[in-house]
Amino acid sequence: MNVPRVPLLACLVMPFLAACGAEPAGPVTAASVTYSCCEARDVDRPYQPGQTLTVHWTVESPEEPGGTPPEVELTARLTGPFATVGDLKAATEGTPNVPGLVTFAAAPVRPSGTPDERPISTIVIAADAKPGYYNLVTSSVGDDNTASGGESVVRVVPRP
Repeated sequence: MNVPRVPLLACLVMPFLAACGAEPAGPVTAASVTYSCCEARDVDRPYQPGQTLTVHWTVESPEEPGGTPPEVELTARLTGPFATVGDLKAATEGTPNVPGLVTFAAAPVRPSGTPDERPISTIVIAADAKPGYYNLVTSSVGDDNTASGGESVVRVVPRP
């Protein structure tokens, strides 16, 4: 059987020629996964001294996944007490230090960036915490030092 050499050669060479004309692939960059605070049920209820405030981070993933996700550190802290929400807001707008404030902080969370991940931060409110309004400050800092954050008001009520 005599096989024509040109078609056989074309079958072997064509895939290599097609690869030569292709543009080289650039570096794969990760589409940003963003994190923000939090579910309404986390802050829209009163807490008592000794309870744990759980921050359920809201995750927004890109529609097209790609690359290695950037490293992110999520932090949360609770500072107070303030007698009124107005006092809390005045303090966050630059009023000098308010005596008697305490801060309770969650351990930093470093999520992996997987689409199904739902990171949480936990803040233990001390058993001797005074009742009042507390400022919940959350932040997300990326490996490129970009930061985003937010603030919410959390109310601590006396134990019955």
